[in-house]
Amino acid sequence: MMTDIDMPEATKCTDESTHKSAPMSARTQCIEVITRGERRRRWSTEEKQAIVAESLEPHVSVAAVARKHGIGTGLLYNWRHQFVVKRADRAAGFARVELLPQPRRLAGPIVPLPGLIEIVLPDGPIIRVDAQVDEQTLRRVLAVLRG
Repeated sequence: MMTDIDMPEATKCTDESTHKSAPMSARTQCIEVITRGERRRRWSTEEKQAIVAESLEPHVSVAAVARKHGIGTGLLYNWRHQFVVKRADRAAGFARVELLPQPRRLAGPIVPLPGLIEIVLPDGPIIRVDAQVDEQTLRRVLAVLRG
């Protein structure tokens, strides 16, 4: 889209023919020059990492971060992929886990909910899952609890 605001005259028309015998025979050639509004920016690795880190904060909109820095959301997602997803080959860490004391049981019988599966292990832990539980995940949890 051309604007007359920030660009000088961008269209130049010249006569292609110098023969002036008939007005219909003279052809006019128009050339339109379109220039970009701004040049392409270069981002250092540190700047990219800072913007990606900002976009990974909880409760932050990726679109808002992209708008703040004047970049497209597609470029920001590419950077996120470059710095986060492709770095997954690094050694995985462990998450902190806390074991809580067994909760107090309420007096009276427990009424099972439909579709709820209760697994009581010999050492005392009780696992309750619904029918939609992922089988592999449940196997891993049981393997860890059994030792």
